[in-house]
Amino acid sequence: MKYIENLLQGQKVEWKTLGEVCEINKGKQLNKTELKEEGKYPAYNGGKTYSGFTDKYNVEENTTIISQGGASAGFVNFITTKFWANAHCYYVIPNIDFVNNRYLFHFLKWQEFYLMEAQHGAGIPALATSKLSKLQIPLPPLAVQREIAKILDTFTTLEAELEAELDCRLRQYHHYRDTLLTFGDDVEWKALGEIGEFIRGTGLQKKDFTETGVPAIHYGQIYTKYGNSVTETISFVSEELAKKLRKVNKGDVVITNTSENLEDVGKSLVYLGEKQAVTGGHATIIKPNENLLGKYLVYYTQTNMFSDQKRKYAKGTKVIDVSATDMQKIQIPLPPLEEQKRIAEILDKFDTLTNSITEGLPKEIELRRKQYEYYRERLLSF
Repeated sequence: MKYIENLLQGQKVEWKTLGEVCEINKGKQLNKTELKEEGKYPAYNGGKTYSGFTDKYNVEENTTIISQGGASAGFVNFITTKFWANAHCYYVIPNIDFVNNRYLFHFLKWQEFYLMEAQHGAGIPALATSKLSKLQIPLPPLAVQREIAKILDTFTTLEAELEAELDCRLRQYHHYRDTLLTFGDDVEWKALGEIGEFIRGTGLQKKDFTETGVPAIHYGQIYTKYGNSVTETISFVSEELAKKLRKVNKGDVVITNTSENLEDVGKSLVYLGEKQAVTGGHATIIKPNENLLGKYLVYYTQTNMFSDQKRKYAKGTKVIDVSATDMQKIQIPLPPLEEQKRIAEILDKFDTLTNSITEGLPKEIELRRKQYEYYRERLLSF
């Protein structure tokens, strides 16, 4: 607080609602035919990353966006290029007489947890415009806002450089993974429905979560919270509700059917917990037969080969879905079980190097993020 006091030098800090000092706009949905794998401008549709590319844009560069719908509703990002905002994407334009653009981003990023907790809706969760427009923002003089943004930008720049290095390593890993999972004519291919039982989840909402109880896997957590496997869930439900939900046993694979972007549809994990868990709607449980290793399947769902197949069955534009029925039609190579185990063990080691938060670049990025969050808290608490 002392540093803030030195910056302010007795000057007043005003409080206004976001709606008073910013335009809060909602994007416009692209036709499915306009969304491409390659193009000039990224298209954002509520997820944590772009959902594809297009040849036109509707928002200028250096703009703060907020996810409007889906499991990531409330997520805050800053886009440095021209882009297309889809229907599940808010973009926020500050009145520069009151708010510095980067100060606005850092403030909203600070409020991200509150915004994500403000999701509503029984089906696909959403963040209401009214929640955003009524959000109170502290407004010190513009010179102070610029200084705060400059300090915080130092930390985000360091983090971005580390993430760029990690991205390079991830691309190397993905290439090796796809090579390892490419087979010759001697390996049999099977439809998923032939080598596993499919059970579509029903009925689980975030409001159903409890502090303790039966382990529960929500579909949104599969692409926001978990890695390739989970032993202990981060959420629970009551025993009473669990009786009505689909059961997940050790070795089962839980795969997403629905998301705001194609990349997150078909994202999966293998459950390795000893205690029976449950899952809900927008997810499917795959119970592998004796010829399929769950971890092997999880790794295969991350390949370009799997992605090319799921794209054929994808339906929708605002929300993309691949039904459990269509998921069963997707074919995968099925080497002997021992070979599946060998491949999974190799990829586990690569996954630890590139994704483990306890070592390497992910650890360094996490430390820089915590440092940023610490100073953000101190600099934005008026």
